[in-house]
Amino acid sequence: MDTPVDTPVEIPALADAEELSCDVLVIGGGTAGTMAALTAAEHGADVLLLEKAHVRHSGALAMGMDGVNNAVIPGRAEPDDYVAEITRANDGIVDQSTVRQTATRGFAMVRRLESYGVKFEKDEHGEYAVRQVHRSGSYVLPMPEGKDVKKVLYRQLRRREMRERIRIENRVMPVRVLTAEGRAVGAAGFNTRTGRFVSVRAGAVILATGACGRLGLPASGYLYGTYENPTNAGDGYAMAYHAGAELTGIECFQINPLIKDYNGPACAYVANPFGGYQVNRHGERFVDSDYWSGQMMAEFAAEIASDRGPVYLKLSHLPEESISALESILHTTERPTRGTFHAGRGHDYRTHDIEMHISEIGLCGGHSASGVRVDDHARTTVPRLYAAGDLACVPHNYMIGAFVFGDLAGADAAQYKPYEGELPQDQLRDAHELVYRPLHHPDGPPQSQVEYKLRRFVNDYVAPPKSGARLSLALEAFERMRADIAEMGARTPHELMRCAEVTFIRDCAEMAARASLARTESRWGLYHDRTDHPARDDASWFHHLDLHKSPSGSMEFTARPVAPYLVPVPDFAPTGGASRHLGEVHPEAVATAGARDAAPVASAPPSDTAPVTDPDRRGPDHTGAGTSPRLLELLALTEQEPELTALLPYLDDPSPAVRRSAVDVLTETVPPGTGPALAAALRDPHSDVRATAAASLRELVETLPAEPDLREGLAAALPEDDPVIRAAALDVLRALRLGDAELFADALADPETAVRIEAVRALVSVDAAEPLSRAAADPSREVRVTVAKALANVTPGKLVADTLDRLTTDPDALVRAAAFATLAVTGCSTSLAVRAVAAQGDPAWQVRSGAATALSAAESGVAVPALARALEDPNADVRKAAVLALVRHSAIDEDARAALATATADSDADVRAYASRAL
Repeated sequence: MDTPVDTPVEIPALADAEELSCDVLVIGGGTAGTMAALTAAEHGADVLLLEKAHVRHSGALAMGMDGVNNAVIPGRAEPDDYVAEITRANDGIVDQSTVRQTATRGFAMVRRLESYGVKFEKDEHGEYAVRQVHRSGSYVLPMPEGKDVKKVLYRQLRRREMRERIRIENRVMPVRVLTAEGRAVGAAGFNTRTGRFVSVRAGAVILATGACGRLGLPASGYLYGTYENPTNAGDGYAMAYHAGAELTGIECFQINPLIKDYNGPACAYVANPFGGYQVNRHGERFVDSDYWSGQMMAEFAAEIASDRGPVYLKLSHLPEESISALESILHTTERPTRGTFHAGRGHDYRTHDIEMHISEIGLCGGHSASGVRVDDHARTTVPRLYAAGDLACVPHNYMIGAFVFGDLAGADAAQYKPYEGELPQDQLRDAHELVYRPLHHPDGPPQSQVEYKLRRFVNDYVAPPKSGARLSLALEAFERMRADIAEMGARTPHELMRCAEVTFIRDCAEMAARASLARTESRWGLYHDRTDHPARDDASWFHHLDLHKSPSGSMEFTARPVAPYLVPVPDFAPTGGASRHLGEVHPEAVATAGARDAAPVASAPPSDTAPVTDPDRRGPDHTGAGTSPRLLELLALTEQEPELTALLPYLDDPSPAVRRSAVDVLTETVPPGTGPALAAALRDPHSDVRATAAASLRELVETLPAEPDLREGLAAALPEDDPVIRAAALDVLRALRLGDAELFADALADPETAVRIEAVRALVSVDAAEPLSRAAADPSREVRVTVAKALANVTPGKLVADTLDRLTTDPDALVRAAAFATLAVTGCSTSLAVRAVAAQGDPAWQVRSGAATALSAAESGVAVPALARALEDPNADVRKAAVLALVRHSAIDEDARAALATATADSDADVRAYASRAL
């Protein structure tokens, strides 16, 4: 049993270390680490997965994911276009061979995750509902129910065949990668609950410890209130560095937009497809950059600092159904505390737009370009050492890239067997000293004070805008911090973990400062903005900046030319060539301000006293007093991968709490027969059990077999009194292709709007135009809007055309707008084109925008003059729709090109950008 987290520990002898052995050691149980372990095991390797927390809920993915930022879905995007976009976003400094791995392997990874039970948004016909968020390329694939991604992955790790190959050691924190004979041979660390020292011998080591999210200090001053997962303290960056691996792009920081005073993203990726967008205080779109990059962040920061600030994510103009849908995603999947935060301020998306600000700095390959240097198989520059996920430098790799490189690392590492020589004793001694040093002086400064001071120096001297003088002061401060860190005190294993994390943060801070000092130019917008070198210098710096630890222990740099591209990108022409060795980078003289003509006047030194933020000292998970023995039995069953017959008594238990827990266990273990059993639970007498079963069916829908028993169970739930159950049953019947037009059409008479909307989506999946035409007369606006949009996905015909004809004259503006927009897909006849031209005078901007979209499919002679006039519309969204429609005419109509040319000077950033791109 683990020692309680607050129990003082003695320093264990090095000779008493627990030694583990494996073919492949995976460090980090998050996104990339989980996939690396699964793939290595599938290739026959014996895998050891070390996680300093618990794999079930560790890593940045633990709280769920609202969408995929880089899904290259065939038919919607091309890998080469994606590679070119990432290249542009990173100012050309990329190794395209690594980015191309994500581009070409991402779709297969989406399908693999789907086979595990991860749900991605699809339309009524089962096609991926990819959205265009950036101005070039459609890569965003929403995950409205993505809160359970980590749970799904953990379920895979616990499959019986995986358990035979993958050993999971939770609460074990490595602090150093061990090397011998020029390669990685294992790791050294300790148990964060018992304090026991642990060594591992391995054939290969995969680092997957995530970003360095705890580098800069958040505006709140709270150590763990970071944009990134705060448990990611740069562990892997430091371990790779001390193992001799090269890191690259460390001067290219991660800086993100976030909600003001809240450590969470504003979620433009989620809001934009619903019609949200970023504006200044005058309601003007201002971002010219095409991609969420350092350049975009520079524009963002400039707007906040100007008289046009603050900056907002604008949602208040959206209809109720859009806001409700956003709330269901942002307040559950994205951050459960978000709704509470807004409510505490009395803010509602219907009446308040969301004020945005800028995050603290961090290091992250997945959202920027700073990480361990890897090749296209996730290999680092140290043989048999791999890196994957946010830790690896594969620019803008995001979640799918983390999975892809975890998969690549696991496949390549699986070929190696455990190191047979003696583990390096000097490295073990150094790791032992690093871990247990705080126990020698338990009353020394606590970790929270030392970390606060360290990260305040990061904010003061390293965060952009950067200068040589400030970066030099940073290096002085970080050198002094060595003594403070050496004096930190601890009494418990938990505190030892936090102290070790501070050493990682200091290593990352020094790397960030030295790398920023070495690159004497500005690049990547806000990510590397040098006030003393404000221009981009491609002649000298069209290079990767690599750093490594020299044999003497100093930090050395190399400028490595960008390799020739696989995908040509205008404005960038790398030629490769030899690297330029830079050696050590020394700080500038900052002891005096200017020439020392006279003795400087001493001033009182700044106080190092800082608010102390207590670290999280909560103990291990525990079960509250009075827990039912039946629940404890169920918990034990979960680890045994029970068959359905073992769970049936609990599914029929008199206690609703036991029945609900049994549904949870069924969802986690998924034995044969799970689908019909969950469908039966939809008719449970208790609402909590029914709701849990409905959520489980939606979660597992991609993995459940479409069997007759499941159809019968779902159909039997359609008359239930609970509308949530009726809607869920329709949704699963549609997704598994188990329903028919007659079954779905009956639900159009349901008294609940949400159920009728599910019925419309289901009818689209079976191409049932006749009942959809009837639904176009539904009393609910939301249903009619859904019908208008859905008709774009039904086989065109006279009935569809007649229905859209009626909907374009609907009394509700949003219905008319949706119907006009659908004409762009189904075709816009001459008579409807005339109506769309007339609709340019509609008082509702949504209708004018939809009518402009419809004209993209009309005859150019009718459409182009009207669209040219629409470029004068007072509403920017109408002008944007007109530009996008003109783009479709511009290939054959010179007047369309002339109209687009006038739009390049529009006051709205989106209108300008789309017009310029078209020309």
